[in-house]
Order: sequence, then structure tokens, then C-alpha cells
Amino acid sequence: DQELQDLLLAIPNTPLNEVPEGDEDENRTEKIWGNAPTFDFEPLPHWDLGTDLDILDLTRGSKISGSGFAVLKGMGARLQRGLIDYFLDVHTREHGYTEVRVPYLVTRETMVGTGQLPKFEEESYVTTRDDLWLIPTAEVPITNLHKDELLSGMDLPVRYAGYSPCFRREAGAAGKDTRGLLRMHQFDKVELVRYEHPERSREALEELTREAEVLLERLGLHYRRILISSGDLGFSGAMTYDLEAWAPAVGQWLEVSSCTTFTDYQARRANLRFRPSQSEKPIFVHTLNASGLALPRIMAALLESYQERDGSVRLPDVLHPYVGCERLTPE
Repeated sequence: DQELQDLLLAIPNTPLNEVPEGDEDENRTEKIWGNAPTFDFEPLPHWDLGTDLDILDLTRGSKISGSGFAVLKGMGARLQRGLIDYFLDVHTREHGYTEVRVPYLVTRETMVGTGQLPKFEEESYVTTRDDLWLIPTAEVPITNLHKDELLSGMDLPVRYAGYSPCFRREAGAAGKDTRGLLRMHQFDKVELVRYEHPERSREALEELTREAEVLLERLGLHYRRILISSGDLGFSGAMTYDLEAWAPAVGQWLEVSSCTTFTDYQARRANLRFRPSQSEKPIFVHTLNASGLALPRIMAALLESYQERDGSVRLPDVLHPYVGCERLTPE
């Protein structure tokens, strides 16, 4: 009955054995790449750099939509578009993903399938007339693409990469640092989603995480990989690595990717099954996803890491053909 169904939907996933027990204090740093940038001048935070470069307008973003929204303009908009195109090109051309463009409004059932509902109802935006939900991440529609379908063993692995804006109320973010681009109600992200055979899902998590790390390394950003503890693990996740890029002016590690295996938790909710062979019974796939990568925190880390004394910002070599210039300069 409905009461039993509601109780079952409120049960989180079970962490894998290798996940550290405890709260966020037990999160474990697994890897640190690169060195923190050093400066012979006082580095500016990205919100000041963005204003001086005339590429970021937080005041007008707030005027038209309220706090937690930003306007990127000129080379700022072009830089973000270039980053998205670069990320998608690497994932589709080198990592074997199929690009998808998905709806940004989804049904309640779709949100339940990935575990966003009922747990995070207060964190989500919804259209009351049609009961359609603005996606908090492209994970939601992409993971549900094969809902109620029966795939064959030959279909696996399924790998999708998709860009979308993401919408989050951040109702529980009171008191956290919300300056600049650090915590937004709307932000852009490239998402990676995999369906894997259960026997391969743990190995696939390592592959998925490396695919996100490759982008950070090519951008030359100092980052670290964190293994998330059981008490800090997301509701639907069985094991998660967070990738955090260093923002030197604000002196913070910024989460730019969360790489997770959900084992068969989402597959059971969304009825995602495959038949390993013609003689075997159908079983649930294992789903995984990762941000590959999330903006605008990548923008914040780039601006702060590559700034120069004259107020200009050098761009990593890999972005030159995507942005059309080698540096951003004040007008």
C-alpha cells in the first residue's frame, strides 16, 4: 500500500564496505594533484576579478531573479560556453560517451527514480500547475532514459554525457559562503552517467573519477580527491569520491565533481534491468554518475588561479581554441 511504499522510499542506500564510517570528519583525502598557485601580489577573489574584467554581473543577476543568480557577459559567457564544449568533446571523443540533450523539466516519478524525491522535496523547484520539477542535475533525466526497459548484456556499458543548467533551492545553505559563484540557485554542469554490469561497477567508479580528473589536470588546476564517509554520503550513493579544486584567493577547496556508484539502488526505483544472456533471468543494472565538470566553481578556480598582477587572467592552453583568445584583459 501507499504507506509501505512511502516508508521504502525513505530508506537510503547501503554504503560499500570500504567507505569510512563516521561523519564528515572521517572523509579521507586519497590524492592531491599539483601545487597551489603562489603570487607576488595580493590575489583578488573571483567576484572582484569578474567585475573588473566586466564578465560577471552579480548585481543584475540579483535584480532580475533574487540572490543566488549571476549574469555572465562578453568573454565570461564565452569562457563558460568554451568550457562546456571542451568537456563534452573530451568525454565523447576520448572517453566513449554518447552526448544527449535532455529536458530540464521532469515528472515526479522521474525524480523518485534517482532518489531526489521524496527526500529532497524542499530543496527542489516545482511547477505547481503541472507538477513538473526543474532538474537539480542532468543525472535525473539521463539515468531515467531507459526506465522500464529491458536491455541486453550486449548493450552494456551505456555511457551518456549531457550538459544542462541545474536548479537548486539550497534551502539548507544558510550561513554558508554564498559570495560570488560559490553557491548558486542556477548553475551549468556537464554530467556523466553510466549503466554497468554489477561485476564491473566498482572498477567503473575508478574509471569515471579519472575521466573527471583528466579535465582538472589539463586545465592545470590544483585539486584533491576525497573519499566520502558513510555519514556524509548522499542519500542514494553507495560510494562517492568528491573532487575539489583549490581557489587561492578565497582560500577554499571548491567541490567541482562528485563521482558516485549507486549500485542497484536507482535501478530498482526506476526499473532499469538487463538480461546478461538469453539463458539468464533479467537483473538490475548498476548506475554511476559524475560531474564532468560543474560550473561555475570551475570558473572561480580558473579566474583566481590564473590571475596576473595587471588584472588580466591567462587561460590554459587547451581552452585557447574554444574561447578564441589566450587571456582575459580588463577593458
